[in-house]
Amino acid sequence: MRSTFSGIEIAKRSLFTQQAALTTTGHNIANANTKGYSRQVVNMVASRPIEYPGMMRSNIPGQMGQGVEFDHIKRIRERFLDNQFHNENKSLGDWSIRKDTLDKLETIINEPSDTGIRQTIEGFWNAWQELSKSPENTTARVLVKERALAMTDAFNHTSRQFEDLSSDLTKNIEVKAGEANLILNQVAKLNEEIYRIEGLGNDANDLRDQRDLLVDDLSKIMNITFTEEDRGYNISMGNVQLVAGNQVNSPLTRASLEQAATSNDLNSGEIYGMIQSRDHYVANYQFQLDNMLKVLVQGDVKVTLPKDMVVPDGTTLNIVKPDGTTEPMTYSGSITDRTLPSDMDVIVNGFNGLHALGYSGSSPLKSGVAFFTLKPGSTEFTAESVTVNPVIQNDVSNISSSSRSYTDTDGIDKVVKGNNDMALLLAGLRNKKVNFDPSASGKPILTDGTFDEFYRSMVGELGVQSQEAARQATNQQVLVEQVESNRQAVSGVSLDEEMANMIKYQHAYSAAARSLTTFDEMLDKVINGMGVVGR
Repeated sequence: MRSTFSGIEIAKRSLFTQQAALTTTGHNIANANTKGYSRQVVNMVASRPIEYPGMMRSNIPGQMGQGVEFDHIKRIRERFLDNQFHNENKSLGDWSIRKDTLDKLETIINEPSDTGIRQTIEGFWNAWQELSKSPENTTARVLVKERALAMTDAFNHTSRQFEDLSSDLTKNIEVKAGEANLILNQVAKLNEEIYRIEGLGNDANDLRDQRDLLVDDLSKIMNITFTEEDRGYNISMGNVQLVAGNQVNSPLTRASLEQAATSNDLNSGEIYGMIQSRDHYVANYQFQLDNMLKVLVQGDVKVTLPKDMVVPDGTTLNIVKPDGTTEPMTYSGSITDRTLPSDMDVIVNGFNGLHALGYSGSSPLKSGVAFFTLKPGSTEFTAESVTVNPVIQNDVSNISSSSRSYTDTDGIDKVVKGNNDMALLLAGLRNKKVNFDPSASGKPILTDGTFDEFYRSMVGELGVQSQEAARQATNQQVLVEQVESNRQAVSGVSLDEEMANMIKYQHAYSAAARSLTTFDEMLDKVINGMGVVGR
């Protein structure tokens, strides 16, 4: 005969299983807003049936069902969507950093505006134009000095801001390296804990969610791939293994990450974006600014010296021949010997070289000095090291405006006052086409053009790069949000669905309880109401 208490056992199993389902549903609802949480479900299976009881295998068809039980609680997670998220998230981290850096560069350069470098350069050239109208006017000379100081200060300040931005990016790389190390250590510890718990036959669903959330965060910092083995996640960056089970390889440092970027093991993510922003964007615009300043001060420029100009004694001019080659010629001796017989094309060494060919307004006659000099401790002209010659800062009469001199009756050489040839030549440099890449390195943004065209090209390139970075960052944000939406559709908690499940499991629990009550009443009848005759 059948077991008397099998019905009670079936009802009991149903109660336990539905109660577990209700508890899991409550856990889902409680974590509906928990970042990284994956929905969990109870996996219900029919209990193993038994044959009809007998001394041997019965011939009665079918088997007796033993109700329901659950073998594990599983979390709903799609690994394919996780991989998609990581691939898009690393690109978002890269382009977000690039966009932020280019936005800061645009703020530093601040063009077009009335306060940028271009405005100070424009004021410098205009001051020379005004001096050419009144070459002996002290106020005009002071204006030239002040405009020159404003221009060099603008170059100095912009260069320092570039250096500060580069330094900030370097520090941020170190910060992100520390953040990555912290995540890697946490993943290794979770690997160990999950292995221990699941080795006992339990489900470490919540710990797995924590580990996956850490991997999501790490995927934005750097490009990673991971595989799951018995001991947990093995995480790699290119060919560099970061985590193997509960073991973390050597801590990441700024130097190791920069080396990984060079070897292409690190090729995306926030850290890669910082390295590229520092070594490509910031370094490039620092180079362009330095190159522009260097060419302005001492680059080779072709100018036409006017007829009757008196060359300072001992000066060597690089005269441009009809075939385009140059021939050096030294002028010395009397004023007559040093007077040019006709207009002459020569190559001068930038603003300093041309300014040195003129004469200051001081007495006795003095040839021009270098207009721009280096700050103390500097060895070459850069945007940060340039300044106006202290000799000019202390005495504006040392500014060259004239290109002619004469010998008076006393045999003393004097400057021709009122002559503005040199001031005009210096003011005209703004429109001279210059070779910004004499060594053919390919680094300058513009090889042949005026100073204004070079600066405009630099600003234009920055605008295009910033626009492209903003477009890429926006697109990546959309892609990440789309993949995350797909992940939430699979793994996220729907309160409507959970409430429906709660009602379903509640009804099932109530029905199981009612079944248990029914079996209890039956057994009560059998035990207390049967077999009482003869007592």
